[in-house]
Amino acid sequence: MSEPVILTEKDGPVATVWLHRPQSRNALNGALRRALYETLVAFDADDSVAAIILTGTDPAFCAGVDLRELSVNSAAAGGDASPLPFDSMSTPVIGAINGVAVTGGFEVALGCDFLIASDRARFADTHARVGVMPGWGLTVKLPQAIGVRRARQMSFTGNYLDAETALGWGLVNAVVPHDDLLPACKELAKDISSISSANLAGIKNAYRVSAAPFDALALAAESGYSDEWLQQFDPATLAASREAIQQRGRAQASA
Repeated sequence: MSEPVILTEKDGPVATVWLHRPQSRNALNGALRRALYETLVAFDADDSVAAIILTGTDPAFCAGVDLRELSVNSAAAGGDASPLPFDSMSTPVIGAINGVAVTGGFEVALGCDFLIASDRARFADTHARVGVMPGWGLTVKLPQAIGVRRARQMSFTGNYLDAETALGWGLVNAVVPHDDLLPACKELAKDISSISSANLAGIKNAYRVSAAPFDALALAAESGYSDEWLQQFDPATLAASREAIQQRGRAQASA
């Protein structure tokens, strides 16, 4: 029997979800993307869940789309086949960033309502370096979080951002010692659970609607570029450069 790619825990009104492919730094293969979507949707539909914590099994939060799978199967890149449900959820989601959050994994983090980072957290947008296009809203949500010039810097260089810099740039709300990450997030989740779920859903929807006129056009544009890229994507090109890309990432993530 294969090991599950998602682990969950429910403690009263707080649900915790772990991306669980530690041998691959929680890279998003097809099975994990499907399981993540299904798990979040199920907890969002559970009236007894007031807040969700999303994290990864150490040592990473999520290293992005599984490059090994992608280098032999271009269909693995199709974001529309396994969409992220964050924009339709009424339950608040806290991102507990315990390690690297890269490319598609960075997009997963950006889908959360806010982020608390371990001092081991690192962030990078390596879409351009890998030769793939964002499809889950990074070009919209990243500049909203840190400003367009800093977002361009991250996307154009693929360089990694450490936790303290991420805090200074406004990407994360707080940085805590690694062992304190989940306890800190659970305390915030309990604070959230003390508020009426109907009131929270209304406030969350108001934030969504206020951004919708711009976001809808920008997200549609990103989706169009992603579709165009997918039609031309050559898995063999990625396969040839995959090891060099991963070596560079490992070196920056551990710096």
